[in-house]
Amino acid sequence: MKTDVEIAQEANICPIKKIAAQLGISEDELELYGKYKAKLPLSMWEELKGRPNGKLVLVTAINPTPAGEGKTTNSVGLADAFHHQGKKVVVALREPSLGPCFGLKGGAAGGGYAQVVPMEDINLHFTGDFHAITTAHNLLAAVIDNHIQQGNALDIDVRRVVWKRVLDLNDRALRNVVVGLGGRAHGVPRETGFDITVASEMMAILCLADSLEDMKRRLGEIVVAYTRDGRVVRAKELSVTGALTLLFKDAIKPNLVQTLEGTPALIHGGPFANIAHGCNSIMATKFALKLADYVVTEAGFGADLGAEKFLDIKCRFAGIHPDAVVIVATVRALKMHGGMAKGELDKVDMQALEKGLANLTKHIENIRKFGLPAVVAINAFPTDTKEELDFVERKCEELGASVALSEVWAKGGTGGLALAEKVEEAMRKQADFRFIYDEKDTVPNKLEAIAREIYGADGVDLTDEAKKQLADIEAAGFDKMPVCMAKTQYSLSDDASKLGRPKGFRVTVRELRISAGAGFLVALTGDILTMPGLPKKPAAENMDITEDGRITGLF
Repeated sequence: MKTDVEIAQEANICPIKKIAAQLGISEDELELYGKYKAKLPLSMWEELKGRPNGKLVLVTAINPTPAGEGKTTNSVGLADAFHHQGKKVVVALREPSLGPCFGLKGGAAGGGYAQVVPMEDINLHFTGDFHAITTAHNLLAAVIDNHIQQGNALDIDVRRVVWKRVLDLNDRALRNVVVGLGGRAHGVPRETGFDITVASEMMAILCLADSLEDMKRRLGEIVVAYTRDGRVVRAKELSVTGALTLLFKDAIKPNLVQTLEGTPALIHGGPFANIAHGCNSIMATKFALKLADYVVTEAGFGADLGAEKFLDIKCRFAGIHPDAVVIVATVRALKMHGGMAKGELDKVDMQALEKGLANLTKHIENIRKFGLPAVVAINAFPTDTKEELDFVERKCEELGASVALSEVWAKGGTGGLALAEKVEEAMRKQADFRFIYDEKDTVPNKLEAIAREIYGADGVDLTDEAKKQLADIEAAGFDKMPVCMAKTQYSLSDDASKLGRPKGFRVTVRELRISAGAGFLVALTGDILTMPGLPKKPAAENMDITEDGRITGLF
């Protein structure tokens, strides 16, 4: 089998103007980034906003394992399957981060014969959106330190500057740093650190803003520090909101590309789902819903993270909800959740499979708690046996979820036709969408609702530090916002080692952060980190480029 990058490089990519024509967009309306990429101008919204919305399908998954699940691959393949059926369809995805691309996970453009292209561009610098976020974030950080250096008129407490710096790479050495060293001319010394760009509040703002003016307002509301008497300091008090916004003048526009089979794809924004809200931009999703009859989108990691945040945060802000939800699983991953070692997964072990199915069962139950129909996509592997596949199908049907075998990795859109039929059946059911919590409830009650209902926990414990932060949040009036949980993706609990469907556990919230511009609170649980580190053997070690520009090792 060819590698992902080899398949992508051999693809017959259409000029982007032909892809746009499928959606009724003329070449004159596009802002071209070469032959195969374009941005959609925000001015198009005035023309589109009166149209009815298409159907929305959310693709999520079980808790990820090293065995792999293939969520993006199935999102792309499902869209291609609808395209094969003659449907007017768009797939709306997040942009990949360079951190995992060069780290452990690789890129996020799908795989096999279900990919978005140009794959190399999408996985690397793409249209520069992440660079804009990184630059704007760090401009604000520089302005804060300059303000302190130049007399500190706002009386900022240098021990309570909460705005860090960001970089779109995995670099554990930057998690905790001291700036301002070298004497009086070089700034005021203070402790700070770096987060990865996809954890930046500005990334969340890009993905939640519905216009440039809304983005400017949100950027101004960012809480950057506290004064020495405990008052919050917002970005707008530093008089750089306009400068921050102009750095986003192009980044705010959705990016149009295509799948290997010529299905239109809008790829925009890229917050992680374990440390941020894990969804592509509201703007790209809304554009897609007006341009197509069917929109396939995804949310990061398992349904306990990305899907919960898509439904409780993105849908709340955007005023939309999915018509159906696809939960991607593999027999191999289910066996791993059942206790099998990665090296043993080719073997048939029905006991491990049944035990691991508890993880999938919980995710099905969770989607039903939101009042939405669920379809399980079993991402096919050559080692799967009929006995195993039949067992998974039977268990899913007992839970009221339809199930289909997905072979999109090997066959592209034709391998997703069975899944597309099941999704269409699900969309004909009447959804009764509801949120898991009331955003106006207390912060502890919102945390408890997510932990108990979605994770299956017995409750939530706040550390002493988190309790102090909660008091500050309540005093400042920030407690009536949705909650974005930062939690390990590998387990339903906050302990990555607890696979399957753990029970009898509590979730520990060690830190609460205010993201006033984004409009939510961030609760950091367990040992989750907002700046990842590189593995012992980074994926970057396998990458290269030839003299004629041919890339190898990217996946």
